Amino acid sequence: MIVGGGPAGNVAATTAARLGAEVIMIERDVVGGAAHLWDCIPSKSMIATGRAISRTRAIRGMGLSSSLVTSDDDSVDLSIDTSGLTARIEGIKHDMRDGTTGLLESQGVRILRGTGRFTSPRGVVVDGVHGREEIEFDAALISTGSRPRIPEWCQPDGDRILTTRDCYPPKEFPDSVTVVGSGVTGVEFVHMFSSFGAQVNLVVSRQQVLPGKDPEVAALLEAEFMRRGVKLLMGARAQSIERTDDGAHVTVRCDDGRVIESTHAVLAIGSIPNTEDIGLDAADVRTDAGYIPINQHCVTNVPSIYAAGDVSGKLPLSSVASMQGRKVAEHVMGLQTREHRHLDYDKAASAIFTEPEIADVGLAEAEAFSSGRKIRVTKVPFSTTAKALINNDTQGFVKIISDPATGVVLGGSIVGRQAAELISVIAVAVTAGLTVTDLADSILVHPALSEALAEAAE
Repeated sequence: MIVGGGPAGNVAATTAARLGAEVIMIERDVVGGAAHLWDCIPSKSMIATGRAISRTRAIRGMGLSSSLVTSDDDSVDLSIDTSGLTARIEGIKHDMRDGTTGLLESQGVRILRGTGRFTSPRGVVVDGVHGREEIEFDAALISTGSRPRIPEWCQPDGDRILTTRDCYPPKEFPDSVTVVGSGVTGVEFVHMFSSFGAQVNLVVSRQQVLPGKDPEVAALLEAEFMRRGVKLLMGARAQSIERTDDGAHVTVRCDDGRVIESTHAVLAIGSIPNTEDIGLDAADVRTDAGYIPINQHCVTNVPSIYAAGDVSGKLPLSSVASMQGRKVAEHVMGLQTREHRHLDYDKAASAIFTEPEIADVGLAEAEAFSSGRKIRVTKVPFSTTAKALINNDTQGFVKIISDPATGVVLGGSIVGRQAAELISVIAVAVTAGLTVTDLADSILVHPALSEALAEAAE
């Protein structure tokens, strides 16, 4: 029994079905996952459109000329087709939703549209479109996801004061926008809105964007934001967001007395798990601040019930949720065909889809230094690679962190074009315990950005 059809639930369902299980999935919103299809996919779609705008504006640097270029500073006359962009986003979501549903049904997974609530450690009642149904299970997975966190001092209206889910498909593009929150989601929104021509303000509660990330990476992104004209309010915490008397603007007030006005404001201050009203008390499942603690097999305190995805309190990434789902299915089915590796969250790769892209995996340089661990850090700028010059985009670098005694790759960071794709090489090395020699001895494509990886390893 799977409650919640997001990335964790979908992969668990298809994997368990292939291994011979009878699988029932309960989904109240959208198969594919609300956070995935309402947050991740639309935002990345709009970011891709913004990136297309940015690269079109660099047209002269590629040896091209066009009537679109309107001045000597390479500005390009582009207009946004709001209805076309909306149709594009909806089309992508529709295709992904249908593809996921089709895969589940082809594997024999029974999908119940409705709300599930546990009645015991072995039972669920489903209030669905076709009435109420009581189901007993051998094992259950809770993968109900999360939703945007809304503080007490702000009440989004879906018009001018927005949560992340209110931003797409876009009703209109703001002339100016204040983003509250400088984590991964916040900086992606800054990039997106600035690409579409809005004046953007970013409220940064710490002294750098992306708190917890490599300071060198954060500094490069801050420099790019300032180049775009983004106003950074460093060391400020928002205390209130209210609409002006005329209703055409919003005012964000910070704890240090700074006040900023814009046509729109976006809250990007994290999420909270969807664990209310699903009968966890009846199932004797313990929670901690709304999250469900799990062991290395994603098992809760109740042996028959697992949890995965955002509700588990681990890394809130679709990739992590999908891997958790696979591990859950394998554990439930007692898979013995190969060694069962526990999921190591410290080795999960992640990416931030700003411009430039940012990606990292494994041990961070700052983390190693703060713990006193000895490491070797090697960095190669993309400006040394032929492909970056060909692309007319030399921004960024590759950084590899290794053990100085053994050469084992411990982690890495990449900033620049295709960072989300390139980090996969370092992620495989970290997971498999490969050395820098293994990477340096690999014969890679030329010309390619991946050559910077080999150079850093060497």
